Amino acid sequence: MAINTVLGKCNSKDLGTTLIHEHLAAGFPGWELDNRGFNRKTEIGKAVDRLKEIQDLGIQSFVDPCPMELGRDPEFAAEAAEKSGMRIIIATGLYNDAFGIPQHFRMLGVDDIADVYIQEITEGIGKTGVKAGIIKTATGGIPGMSVDTAITAQEEKCLRAAARAHKKTGTPILCHNSETSPFGRQTLDIFESEGVNFQHVLIGHACGVGDMRYYFDILNRGAWLGFDRFGIEPIAPDKMRLASLIGLLAVGFDRIMLSHDAVGCWLGRPFPAIQKMMESSPNSHYAHLSRNIIPQMRKSGVSDEKIRLLMVDNPRAYFGD
Repeated sequence: MAINTVLGKCNSKDLGTTLIHEHLAAGFPGWELDNRGFNRKTEIGKAVDRLKEIQDLGIQSFVDPCPMELGRDPEFAAEAAEKSGMRIIIATGLYNDAFGIPQHFRMLGVDDIADVYIQEITEGIGKTGVKAGIIKTATGGIPGMSVDTAITAQEEKCLRAAARAHKKTGTPILCHNSETSPFGRQTLDIFESEGVNFQHVLIGHACGVGDMRYYFDILNRGAWLGFDRFGIEPIAPDKMRLASLIGLLAVGFDRIMLSHDAVGCWLGRPFPAIQKMMESSPNSHYAHLSRNIIPQMRKSGVSDEKIRLLMVDNPRAYFGD
């Protein structure tokens, strides 16, 4: 299947070693009204340096599923891709009820939101000409920053819109979940009612959940798990993430993809909750898997063949036909 990257189309077989969930930049809605802003030239330079660093470590593709209202910048991504040589895929889609979904979209129906997603995939984002290559959804908030008890009506509406855009375009869906209130099962229930093929659904931020029943329930339905927050220690230590991953692999579950959910640049001035989390997460960066986690996996007996499956073959299958 042809995939939209920020510089044009590629084939799934060309993805190579892939980080499935990272962010070049991110900011909560309203950051653009903060006069601190950000220095674009400086941040492009930093982004290119970071991307070249992981290229040297063997990373070939970089998926940035930043939702449309959290500082997504297609032109920034395209410039970073062009200057670094990294293959970059960005998203359409909205964030969760706690931190996103602007009022305009709250007032739209499912099919209207799906139409926006479809336009961004097939025609491009705004007037940039850059097309989205993945659909982002989100349920639950952020541990320590919100209290989440169920998928909200607004989140369900966005999930159904994502499902319909997926069915129209074949574009895969990547789902944010809170590790402390994970709604992966319920998300799949909604997608099932919409007739979604779970081969193209990734339930993200699973590695901090630490619940084998949760993992089995999702994997047995044919969806993918994102072990994609390595390095964010305040939410869950890497030892726990590794224990869950190695345990799943040991019993034959390997529909898993790896990443960090690292943010290269926080937009707007820093605020205490995020600043504290980042200060407590010195390994929350794009190179942590390559430099630290994969060597630990090897020491624990995970074969290079299995590592290739997680980093190369699984992303290819997820994006493929």
